[in-house]
Amino acid sequence: MSFVKFLTSKVFFKQIALAIVAVVVLCFIILKWLNISTNHGEFVIVPDLKGKSLETVGIELKDNDLAMEIQDSANYNPKYPKYSVIEQNPKAGSQVKENRKIYLILNPSGYRKVEVPNILKRTFRQAKPQLEALEFEIGEITYKDAIGEGVMSMSHKGKPLKPGALLPLTSKIDLVVGNGKL
Repeated sequence: MSFVKFLTSKVFFKQIALAIVAVVVLCFIILKWLNISTNHGEFVIVPDLKGKSLETVGIELKDNDLAMEIQDSANYNPKYPKYSVIEQNPKAGSQVKENRKIYLILNPSGYRKVEVPNILKRTFRQAKPQLEALEFEIGEITYKDAIGEGVMSMSHKGKPLKPGALLPLTSKIDLVVGNGKL
């Protein structure tokens, strides 16, 4: 039998029809299995976790069949309690599959510490922007009779402060400044 006669024979067409039916049945079975194994069309709504403590978040996520993953702490935000959630991904109200990880960013216990710059012997006009750029607050300014008009000393909460010391952001630094009169 020649190849051309085989391509036009009933046996060849039967084999092609059987192969097509087998592929269609196999695709149908695979699609049904995927629908069942992936819970197609079934979602869980992500709860709003902002401002809640870790214990509360853990309970709430467990009740909704979700998992929690703490990514990192952000910059301290005084509007939220310590160690509470300040951001979440996916956002509240999103539809996700069960056992999905919800990524959390927590509020740290306080402001991060920053090194106090060396502003001694600099004028108040030079020292003020340098402190404010590092997010320190200028507290009480005391003027003392001295030859120069520079910063003579720094203190924090009544204690002397040396350059290089670590203080939390937004700390108040009191300054003793020379007034240029002797």
